[in-house]
Amino acid sequence: MAAPQQAAGGGALETCGLEQILEALKLLLSPGGSGSSSLQITKHDVLLATLKSNLSALEDKFLKDPHWKTLKLLRDEIANKAEWLQNSVDVTWSFTSQTLLLLSCLKETMVRLAADFSPGQPNPRTPEAAPALSPDTLSIAQQKTVQSVLQFVVTLGVCPYLIPGVGVPLRYRTEFGAIVQDVVCLDAVPSATQRLYASCRVLLNVAQHASLGSLIFCRHFGDIAAGLCQLGFCPTKRKPLQPEEEVLTEEERALSREALRDILDQVYQPLAVRELLILQGGPPQSCTDVKREVRCRAPTWLRRLCGQLLSERLMRPNGVQAVVRGILEGAGAGAAGGSDAEAMAADWKKCDLIAKILASCPQQSLSPEDYYRAICPQILDLFHFQDKLTARQFQRVATTTFITLARERPQLAAMYLLRPMLAPLHRCLNTTEIPENDMVPGTILVTEEELSRCIEDVFKVYVVGNEPVTALVDSLLPVLGALFSLYSFTKQSVSHIRSLCQEILLWILGKLERKKAIARLKGFAGLDKSVPSLHPLCQFRAAPQGGIMITIKEALCDEDEALYQKVSSEQYQVEHLGDLLSHCQECGLAGDFFICCLKELTHVAVENEAKLKMQPYSSNSFLDLEQHQTLLVEDQEQKLLVLQLMALLCERMSEQIFTDITQLKSSDFAILKQLLPLLEKVSSTHPDPVIQELAVDLRITISTHGAFSTEAVGVAAQSTLNKKDPEGKTEAQQQTSHERDTDMPQSLLEQQQSHDKSNQTGLKSDAPFIRRSFGEPSTTTNRKPGSVTTEQLQEVLLSAYDPEIPTRAAALRTLSHWIEQREARVLEIQEKLLKIFLENLEHEDTFVYLSAIQGVALLSDVYPEKILLGLLAQYDCGKDKHTPETRMKVGEVLMRIVRALGDMVSKYREPLIHAFLRGARDPDGAHRASSLSNLGELCQRLDFLLGSVVHEVTACLIAVAKTDREVQVRRAAIHVIVLLLRGLSQKATEVLRDALKDLYHLLKHVVRLEPDDVAKLHAQLALEELDEIMRNFLFPPQKLEKKILVLP
Repeated sequence: MAAPQQAAGGGALETCGLEQILEALKLLLSPGGSGSSSLQITKHDVLLATLKSNLSALEDKFLKDPHWKTLKLLRDEIANKAEWLQNSVDVTWSFTSQTLLLLSCLKETMVRLAADFSPGQPNPRTPEAAPALSPDTLSIAQQKTVQSVLQFVVTLGVCPYLIPGVGVPLRYRTEFGAIVQDVVCLDAVPSATQRLYASCRVLLNVAQHASLGSLIFCRHFGDIAAGLCQLGFCPTKRKPLQPEEEVLTEEERALSREALRDILDQVYQPLAVRELLILQGGPPQSCTDVKREVRCRAPTWLRRLCGQLLSERLMRPNGVQAVVRGILEGAGAGAAGGSDAEAMAADWKKCDLIAKILASCPQQSLSPEDYYRAICPQILDLFHFQDKLTARQFQRVATTTFITLARERPQLAAMYLLRPMLAPLHRCLNTTEIPENDMVPGTILVTEEELSRCIEDVFKVYVVGNEPVTALVDSLLPVLGALFSLYSFTKQSVSHIRSLCQEILLWILGKLERKKAIARLKGFAGLDKSVPSLHPLCQFRAAPQGGIMITIKEALCDEDEALYQKVSSEQYQVEHLGDLLSHCQECGLAGDFFICCLKELTHVAVENEAKLKMQPYSSNSFLDLEQHQTLLVEDQEQKLLVLQLMALLCERMSEQIFTDITQLKSSDFAILKQLLPLLEKVSSTHPDPVIQELAVDLRITISTHGAFSTEAVGVAAQSTLNKKDPEGKTEAQQQTSHERDTDMPQSLLEQQQSHDKSNQTGLKSDAPFIRRSFGEPSTTTNRKPGSVTTEQLQEVLLSAYDPEIPTRAAALRTLSHWIEQREARVLEIQEKLLKIFLENLEHEDTFVYLSAIQGVALLSDVYPEKILLGLLAQYDCGKDKHTPETRMKVGEVLMRIVRALGDMVSKYREPLIHAFLRGARDPDGAHRASSLSNLGELCQRLDFLLGSVVHEVTACLIAVAKTDREVQVRRAAIHVIVLLLRGLSQKATEVLRDALKDLYHLLKHVVRLEPDDVAKLHAQLALEELDEIMRNFLFPPQKLEKKILVLP
């Protein structure tokens, strides 16, 4: 019986083609009923009727069409060999069975065609011609047909038979899946388990062909894996759905388990990880044995199984990379991690989650040592990906894993992560014994690639991770000497790792305790020989590829040359140490090290005085004498090194070295804390708000021991010191006071002189003076216009020049209030008021210059033509007259005037626009950005009716956006373009006209070549606005309207 069947099968395979099988599959998938009804029961009936109709059509085709005879013979042969029941009362299973048989026919046909194919020899005359395709190759249309068939098979033959909690439920996928879930009859023969087993085995058999296997596992691996998990690992003691339900044999369960492990090893590992994670904690499924929906989670046996399989994936070669890719790519963000901020934040959370998973030893591992020994090299490899899209996330995972392991398992982290990473630096330390075979001069101890990779990895773990874990800090301490020597070498040449070395050194010095940090600095300088440093036989050399390598020194025969190299090397190290300390001034480390060097210098002076009084050394042994001379030489070298270091620090650091050193001690603050209740009372009960704010600031300063102090506290302290010594004014203060006095009226000068005399004679007339100037705004708010006296006006004008910040600010506020009330006596001296306000614009205190800005704006509201032109002249003047900060404050005044003018601003349109355009060419970057920002707001106030200067504005914006060096200025220019397009909307095609094309080219240029992400974002927004404008212009929306014309 076997021989005839084999012959029949062979004949069928020889004559049957792929097109015929695919035509049969299309016939099974052809749509049936209309499905127009919205009732659920009708959709069920339509589906069942369609499946029955397609099965009948296929059988009719087999019986009536003689061309399909060979395919029928092949199908019958495969059906006879099958050990599963094809026919059933349930139409869905009958349909699935026929589909599985046709897929098996397709697989057998493709295997036979590939075996009989023998490609001909290529023609040497046309080597560029493509080779002949294998006859088992499927076209794109045929692949789509097979994919549709596979989707039906999995939907009808696998998913309905999964128990609750295994896999993703059908009803939560698509509406069609919910219909299938209700249509399948689980009570019919064969049983659900036998159906699931047959579907999985046939699909795995078909997947043995490479092209069909890729189509199956690419989209349906998760469902097939879920079915195999249920078949091979589901406990058999579960209560059957029916008493007569057959259970799989132990052999079939073993085959299912083996098939599951085979496909897990066969498929793309990140895909396997992703699907196992979904199986382990996927969405719950509604139970089918009850009428109401009950949310079910994955069963315990499945979660335990998926955890074990995931651990096996992790322990395989490149398993860490597979887990990382599976989680990141499987969550939908892709390898690049998304482009917007929300996706970036989600990726960071996922990276931290992966790091926690990698740092946790699974229960299936024999020992933590074996687990970390296997995965730690793979974690180190995550740092070395060249693809920029994936490298960022992989580095984040590796860095977080380093930190987590160092915190939770410091010994294992030091053994399997930190030591291998720092091995190139450990290899060249003076505490390491170099093998004899490497002692040959010129031998490369550390290659260029090893050293560059080591420094980059250290930078990513320590500086980017920025977690001062004890294990991380302790592991880096032994190699700091070699790292500083490498930094010193990079300072003498050009190297890409110079900045990395500097950042690493600054990071570790900032995280160490102050005593340890100073000890390391002494080791860098050569004052402490106990600190590990570079081996005396090792040296850094430039590598052929532009990097740095570590080699064995060549012996120098000339003693003078050796001495010169030693002295020059020490000198370079001291100079580079000074460069490093110049970055440590803010944290106070440079000042502490300077004090330490001063102590060393004091010891040197004391020792010199003591040695002058000592008797000369005498010994009868030449060996003792030689040792004594060696000690004296080393001592002299130490002293010279201290002197050289002190000279360098004095030259480099200057007076800034002690700027951040706290001069008050803890005992001083303990005494000051007695004032806290009083300050609290003042801050809540004092009538003046300025005094209240100052009391609050003082309380904060005392409570934090000076760690936080506002500017107001420092100014108040300085003014108090000045009052204690009224005669001790500096020459600059006296000159400023004299210039101010020359500008004041004679009455004001006399009042100020009498006020100063009262201060010198001990009279307390300053208290009511200050109190009146403080309370002036509050006392004048309810006055009627014209009630301000000359004496009050002179007193407030005098207070506007007071050195006390609260007094000056209160005076400026009072003047602004009087201008707003249209006080006649105040408006008569408008020029003097303008001068006072403009002078106070240059004040550094925020309260003062903001009050001055308000005053100028109110004054220009009364006299716009006189004030505005003068302010424009102030805004256009160069650096020689006013600082950029002052001119930007004038710009703020101009914008307040523009807002106050409202529609009247169109009268001053051209001078304002020209002033801001000239400001866009200022040498100062901040002023250029401020001018462009003002220009954008001005265009908004003008409703973007720029008139004839529109081309000047667009040309300026294009030039700035393309050529300006400052990123803030380029951002501002592109933002103005966005405002123009957004404000003009559909009028842009009329107002901008010829400039629209240039703006489009500019925006495309920015999107392609601009390095700044914010500028790119602005340009993208502008392109979207421009796209919307042109769409509406080319395709205007149709309006359905009727027009009634009245004929004459």
